[in-house]
Amino acid sequence: MGIFSRIKEGLKKTRDGFFKNVKKLLSFDRLDENTLEEIEELLILSDMGSETSQEVISALRERTHKGRNPTEVLKDVLTEILDIPYEQKTGKPYVISVVGVNGTGKTTTIGKLSGLYSQQGKRVVLAACDTFRAAAVEQLRVWSDRSGVDFISQGQGADSAAVAFDAINHAVSKGKDVVIIDTAGRLHTKSNLMEELKKVHRVIGKAVQGAPHEVLLVIDATTGQNGLIQAAKFKEAVNVTGIVLTKLDGTAKGGIIFAIVKELGIPVKYIGVGEKIDDLKPFKPSEFVEALLSNDEESSEEV
Repeated sequence: MGIFSRIKEGLKKTRDGFFKNVKKLLSFDRLDENTLEEIEELLILSDMGSETSQEVISALRERTHKGRNPTEVLKDVLTEILDIPYEQKTGKPYVISVVGVNGTGKTTTIGKLSGLYSQQGKRVVLAACDTFRAAAVEQLRVWSDRSGVDFISQGQGADSAAVAFDAINHAVSKGKDVVIIDTAGRLHTKSNLMEELKKVHRVIGKAVQGAPHEVLLVIDATTGQNGLIQAAKFKEAVNVTGIVLTKLDGTAKGGIIFAIVKELGIPVKYIGVGEKIDDLKPFKPSEFVEALLSNDEESSEEV
C-alpha cells in the first residue's frame, strides 16, 4: 500500500465523520447562505474552531462566485491554511526535544522517528529523559533495539537534564548525527513541571550551540479542542517548532489540525495514522487534504 493510500485509510473516520457531509453540500450547483451555514457548522463540529471555520467559509463564498468548483476551492483553502513555512535549523548533532502530555503516544512517536532517521542513514541517539516512569525508559529501550540506535539512560528517578547532557556528549564523542530526547510527559497546567522542561532545554543549549534545534509537540488528535490549549501552553513555555499529530486513525474530528496551525502558527511536521512502525509520516498539506476529501471509491494511487 502506497503512502497516500495509508494516509487515506488512516483518515477514514475523520472523512466519514464530517468531511463526507461537507463534500455532499459542496456538490450543489450553487452555494447559498443556508448551505454555507451548514458547512460552517460541520467544520466547527469537526474541531476546526470558529475562527478558522469562518475564514474557510469566507473564502468559499468569495471564490465560488468566480465559477470555480466548490470542492476544489475547499481543497485549495485548506491546503493554504496548513502550508506555512517551516524553519529547518542545522547542527551536529541535530538535537530534537519531544514534548507533550502523558498518553499522547510521545515515546512511541520517538521510536518511529528514530526509525525514519535511521532509514535516511543517520546515526541516532535516544535519550531517556522521562525518568519519572520506569515503563517509559524500558519502552524507549525497546524502540532503540528495534531501530538499531544508541540508547542513553540513567534509570528511573535520575535528573532529566543530566541524562540529556550525557546523551549529547555521547553523540558528540561518537560523531552521531541526531539526538532525540524523550522528555517526561507533563500536564500543561502544572507550572513546576513546565519549569523543569525549560531547565532541560537550557542544559541542552549549553551542551550544543543552538540546541534544541527542533521542539516537537506530540498531540493526540482525539483530544479535540484541548489539543489547541496544550499547544498554546507548550509554545509559550518552550517555543514549539512543530507538531506531531497522533491517532488520526482513531478520531472522526480531525479538524483540530487546522485550528492549531491557523491560530498558533505552528506547522505540522508529522502525522500518525496507525500503530505500525512506518505509520508516522512526514506531513504534506496537499496530500493530507486530498486524502481528507477523497471518496473511498476513488483511485487510491499516490499523489
